[in-house]
Amino acid sequence: MNSIIYVGMDVHKNTYSLCAVSDATGEILAETKITADSDLIAKFIENARDLSGNPEAQVKTGYEAGCLGYSLYWELAARGIECVILAPSTMQKPAKNKVLKNDRRDARNIATNLANNSYKSVYVPDHEDVKTKEYIRMMGCFKTQLKRIKQQINAFLLRLGLRYPGNSRWIPAHLKWMNGLELEPEFREILDEYLSEYDSLSERIERFKGRLEEMAQKERYKEKVEQLRCLKGIDTASAMTIHVETSDFSRFPNAAAYSSYCGLTPAENSSGEKNNRLNITKMGNSMIRKTLIEAAQVLVRGTIGKKGKKVKAKQKGQDVKVIDYADKAVERLQKKYHHMIYRNVNRNIVITAIARELACFIWGIETGHIS
Repeated sequence: MNSIIYVGMDVHKNTYSLCAVSDATGEILAETKITADSDLIAKFIENARDLSGNPEAQVKTGYEAGCLGYSLYWELAARGIECVILAPSTMQKPAKNKVLKNDRRDARNIATNLANNSYKSVYVPDHEDVKTKEYIRMMGCFKTQLKRIKQQINAFLLRLGLRYPGNSRWIPAHLKWMNGLELEPEFREILDEYLSEYDSLSERIERFKGRLEEMAQKERYKEKVEQLRCLKGIDTASAMTIHVETSDFSRFPNAAAYSSYCGLTPAENSSGEKNNRLNITKMGNSMIRKTLIEAAQVLVRGTIGKKGKKVKAKQKGQDVKVIDYADKAVERLQKKYHHMIYRNVNRNIVITAIARELACFIWGIETGHIS
């Protein structure tokens, strides 16, 4: 049986710190710091093999998930070099790291985790999913900018002592009110510039949504996205976000594992007879978690068990089993919401609980567990 050399890589934009560890002895074979170049990694691996005395030794490399995304993984895979991306939250880290931390020690720690198998690897989606994921995240960035410009407009008008008399903001009546305000020329110019930016961002986001609708019609996405849309609160954009960001639902053995991946399960700090539940872990994919929270906000509205025209339209043409499953899920979650609110549970906690269970129902649709 060939020995294995584990190469830990602490990667940054311009430099990589490398550390090679032998599985046979646990000794450090080589350490170095190089410029960000996969050719130099390949040379380092050959040198580590020579130092181990076994030129045919297997090599396993790894780096923490971070700024490089999957790019280095693909570069090394193209060279036939085995590579894994380590989830930082799952790695074992020495207590000394809190007082003494540098790139060399980080590379050593990554190599040690590889050798001890004390980590969980990040799932690497295929290239098509990555392209779609990046498009969705780009749209998310523009949504964040739109939210910020809304806040800036509201703050500007409040500083002028102007308050909108209606209830709902950013509807045609609210926009008409702002455009009709009589202000001093300088203030009017400022507000017009803000509104111009608001209109520009709104138009671009609508264009992005249209493009995403086209992507959702691809064969690889269409069936599951349309099934997810049977759930109240899930539209095409949120269905695509959840489906693409997760990529492969079969890697989760059960619904609880998926909700944990979304970071929606509560943390725990218990000892002896004391059981202390904390806030949610917020580990895993933040995009999915945010989307589920937003979907839960919509799902709990309305009368329990009553479907609106929009939901009926989305369910048209779908499998009866999927529709029944989605309706039962929504009714259960709405009842749970009202029950927890009646018990005076904080609404944010309630919405998070609804989002956590919604993730479980989504896992059921994606994996076919709808009986």
